[in-house]
Amino acid sequence: MGYCWRAPGACAALLLITGLAVQAPAGAARAGTAATAGGAARAGTAATAGGAARAGGDGPPGFWWGTDSWPVSVPGGAPYAMPYLGGTYGGYIGMTGNWAYWLGCRGSFIAFSAADNAEAHANYVRYHRGVGSGAYWFMGGPGVDPRYAGTAAEAYAWGQRQAARALADISHGPFDFKVVWMDVELPGIAPAPDNGWNSVYTSPCSGAVRQSYVPASLDRADVNGFASYVAAHSPYKTGVYSAPAVWTSVFGTGSAASIPGTYEWTYEPETTDYSGAYPYGWCLDHGAGPCAQFFGGQASSSRYALMWQWSGGGGVTNGIGGFNADLDTIDSARLG
Repeated sequence: MGYCWRAPGACAALLLITGLAVQAPAGAARAGTAATAGGAARAGTAATAGGAARAGGDGPPGFWWGTDSWPVSVPGGAPYAMPYLGGTYGGYIGMTGNWAYWLGCRGSFIAFSAADNAEAHANYVRYHRGVGSGAYWFMGGPGVDPRYAGTAAEAYAWGQRQAARALADISHGPFDFKVVWMDVELPGIAPAPDNGWNSVYTSPCSGAVRQSYVPASLDRADVNGFASYVAAHSPYKTGVYSAPAVWTSVFGTGSAASIPGTYEWTYEPETTDYSGAYPYGWCLDHGAGPCAQFFGGQASSSRYALMWQWSGGGGVTNGIGGFNADLDTIDSARLG
């Protein structure tokens, strides 16, 4: 999700680390209070950090631009405009939970902005713009399951327990975009650089590998357990955030990798030139390409291709706010 692991200590945004809240810097935006160059921003004229308006907005109809995870300064008052680009602020997807934070691992975090969440929610409920607020769970693979037994049954149960915690976390605030996202990635950070998808650890927080292999069938059982629990205990859909190379690394290319009926959110390809090569639809550079690459047997033409994090993801920073911000495209027309 474009976290701070590529530049330790560089993030000064709201960061929750095993119960300790570190406040945002004095210049960080609060809901509805960020000044623009010429007063309140309107849809299609959002001010940039330098005061000049950028792109006129997202497109084609049904597509919205939004952000996820770490705080981004949203300019002006309601209805809120998309920062740095213009158009409507179309949605915010925050980390509702993290397997490592939940289990009390040292150095774990929650990447969430209450301000951005509130602004996206306001646009959705008051002005009927965008998809509102959404949520994802930073998913732990079978290898960080405290009860790891090497069986599909236990991996499935581990997925269910994570889903139960995710739903409990979601219940504490607004939730408009009704997809519970599983964040499946290889973050390269402690306590488990692969989040337990490809290695089994001596304990969830130890960082010590006891087995450098996890069968793809167990990984898939973990995902299936999460999805089944959400379906059985809520009215929500489930989706997966990942990218083609990561997905193949974890699930291979066989049946365990195929997810034809699951909503997807990809982060490939991406660009750091967010003001010059912003996308139109599913393609960067105003539609010229390259275009979004999905995984698990799906393409951008699939009705289950919902989101694309086209700048700021995968640890490639774009310099927004002095470090990075995650920028997304959301196709609101496809969510059935």
